[in-house]
Amino acid sequence: MAFDIARIRAAYPALTEGFVHFDGAGGTQTAAGVIDAVTDVMRTAVGNRSAAFEPGRRSLELVAAARSAVADLLGAEPDGVVLGPSATALTYTLARTLGAGWRPGDEVVVSRLDHDANVRPWVQAAEAAGATVRWAEFDRHTGELPTGQYADLVGERTRLVAVTAGSNAIGTVPDVPAIAKIAHSVGALFCVDGVHSVPHGPTDLASLGADVLVTSAYKWSGPHLAAMVADPARWAALRPAKLMPSADAAPDRFEYGTPSFALLAGVTAAVDHLAGLDPDAVGDRRARLRAGLAAAQAHEEALLDRLLAGLAARPAITVYGSPARRCPTVSFRVAGMSPAATQQALGDAGFCLSSGDYYAYEYFQTMGLRDSGGAVRASIYHYNTADEVDRLLAELDAVADRTGTMAR
Repeated sequence: MAFDIARIRAAYPALTEGFVHFDGAGGTQTAAGVIDAVTDVMRTAVGNRSAAFEPGRRSLELVAAARSAVADLLGAEPDGVVLGPSATALTYTLARTLGAGWRPGDEVVVSRLDHDANVRPWVQAAEAAGATVRWAEFDRHTGELPTGQYADLVGERTRLVAVTAGSNAIGTVPDVPAIAKIAHSVGALFCVDGVHSVPHGPTDLASLGADVLVTSAYKWSGPHLAAMVADPARWAALRPAKLMPSADAAPDRFEYGTPSFALLAGVTAAVDHLAGLDPDAVGDRRARLRAGLAAAQAHEEALLDRLLAGLAARPAITVYGSPARRCPTVSFRVAGMSPAATQQALGDAGFCLSSGDYYAYEYFQTMGLRDSGGAVRASIYHYNTADEVDRLLAELDAVADRTGTMAR
């Protein structure tokens, strides 16, 4: 299909304010259907979950619908979808649960390319159990995460391997299925952080080889909720700490407290929105999701190529990493300016970008950039346009001119 960018942008009310959003990696703008779904629930009689009265039954239906929607998005089963407030909170829940069964001599493997939410919970759980942490290193020049090192890192005492499916700092897409095979060859659990990858193309739990995959709805046009998915049998075998009266069935026992039923309606609406990105797509929701996200991915990749070419043509700009496969995300610095100053200058001109380490703590620590402010991140989402890329490049030239830096 020809990606109808005008139609796509019309679905996001916030875009009418005129800001240029290259901050999708930190959270996308919210689709109109999501806003409507959340509002509708908040205007409706909804009680806590109960089959005894209609408002309680509505809550049960909202939870079930959100599980079904996330399952379609990721190629999972609804009973394998754990819902929660954030990817960090869900990962900590799983890490504490698994860590309770680890012993001294056990090993976990994490990556220095990852967001800290897929590092620190595992490291802390390992430390509490007396287990050993082993580190996968990225190539400092290319930003690639070499797969071969995992054959040396993974052994008979490895209990868990955790890796990102897309770096939120420089966009690197590791060979996740190959790493999964190495992890599974010794019976280790393989946990994948899909927070940055899921918004940018079709996702399939089985194809990735992930035993557990985490995603956040606010990174794909939805509300601030997250999901952690696995085979239902895996959740059935795990016993997290919980309150005595709370539900004992899986996946409910992994979900602490009463959920936000209105936001769960927003999760379902966000998945439906993604399923409508390609108006010509046919089939069930899963098929339409794959078609729509594939079309969005092609659009984003074209914009990324345009942005990378423009940045490369400006000698005063240093781009970090050059991975062969990447999500549409770039970290860079402008010579003579701190990342925070660059962010502020661009922000004053109406451009929304991130600066700092964006929780990619190990990446920036390894690169020796964290103490000096990290970098500036431009992250593309499917509502961005070629004109916005050109305007960003022109504004970077203007910023460099104002500071006496030769950008071109």
